[in-house]
Amino acid sequence: MKIINNPSKKDWTSILQRPTKTVDDIETTVNQVFDDVKRNGDLAIEKYTSIFDGVSLENNLVSEQEIKEAINLVSSELKDAINVAKENVTKFHTAQKTEKVSVETTNGVSCWQEKRPIQKVGLYIPGGTAPLFSTVLMLAIPAQIAGCKEIVLCSPPNKEGKIHPAILYTANLCGVTKIIKVGGIQAVAGLTFGTETIPQVYKIFGPGNQFVTVAKQLSTKHGVAIDMPAGPSELLVVADDSANASYVAADLLSQAEHGADSQVILVSTSKELINEVSSEILKQLENLPRKETAQKAIDNSKSIFVETDEIALELINEYGPEHFIVCTNNNDYYIDNIENAGSVFIGNYTPESAGDYASGTNHTLPTNGFSKAYSGVNLDSFTKSITFQKITKEGILNIGNSIELMAAAEGLEAHKNAVTLRLKDLKS
Repeated sequence: MKIINNPSKKDWTSILQRPTKTVDDIETTVNQVFDDVKRNGDLAIEKYTSIFDGVSLENNLVSEQEIKEAINLVSSELKDAINVAKENVTKFHTAQKTEKVSVETTNGVSCWQEKRPIQKVGLYIPGGTAPLFSTVLMLAIPAQIAGCKEIVLCSPPNKEGKIHPAILYTANLCGVTKIIKVGGIQAVAGLTFGTETIPQVYKIFGPGNQFVTVAKQLSTKHGVAIDMPAGPSELLVVADDSANASYVAADLLSQAEHGADSQVILVSTSKELINEVSSEILKQLENLPRKETAQKAIDNSKSIFVETDEIALELINEYGPEHFIVCTNNNDYYIDNIENAGSVFIGNYTPESAGDYASGTNHTLPTNGFSKAYSGVNLDSFTKSITFQKITKEGILNIGNSIELMAAAEGLEAHKNAVTLRLKDLKS
């Protein structure tokens, strides 16, 4: 990790720049696949599954028999662990339910707001080198709690034409209604337009590589909502002499192993801690199966020394990390004043991995600085709010004149007339 001492504020933007890749070539490919899937449905899906995943499938729907086989392939220990996570994620997201908001704004004018589930949602679960069955928990559980009627899961098949057993087990456990063996751009296109086997959905959730990310963004141009813009995983740790250097190093590496384009940053008021963490990273790297991947991410990451907590906080809010770990003697200061972060992990015994798996919070979070405007996935992500109003005779008499004056001022005579007719009847 590159060590930077007391950077000038004018240099923060360049220092905190995320790894970027051009998407021009990706957009061309994504557009071609979308056009093909829109025209040719499952035939196009099968073609791109063969091209991109190297497998030809006669049927891309996961059968009940395949689910039964997958359940038997998952160890009892892993099943127990998944059930612990399921229980905690369920508790946290159930607690996010809100009561109906109702108010009488004026005598005779009642307004209220109610939540309704998004009826059809699509969940994209990556396969590849790290089959993210934990993401099934994070997306399917709130979808089920919200009351979504159709929960469609897409995940790429392996060379044998199968989805990882842990993904199938977790999907079945969490109430997914349909599982489809399709990944990448073609999966997002299928969920966007619908095919013979893939239902069209109203909103798409889930992480993926740059092709999936660009595909999700394109889906919004066709009337499908997405959870949020996505990018490579990132973690910022603020720590001082009270932190355990080996824990900090382990947390930084836990994000670095996601991919070479992941970004991890250490901000500290202690030069001694920075040096200790650097040594620990080198030591722990040697024992990681994904050492090469983590090393590439670490090579592009930074340790930043600053003089005060105030400077550290300002820099962190400027960066807006996806994951933010706080291990200092002044934790409350950071907790009370952090403005931009996806999820916050507090103290020496709160690893970021806990949020990834089993603490209960959601791990689908805004990256690339989008925490300045976006929340992570939560129960509300799977609902929409509908407002209602009911006005009595007394109510329309109370606000009618104001409506008439405002409509006239905007030159909308029909708007005014809709009220004027009613007022005349009531006053006659």
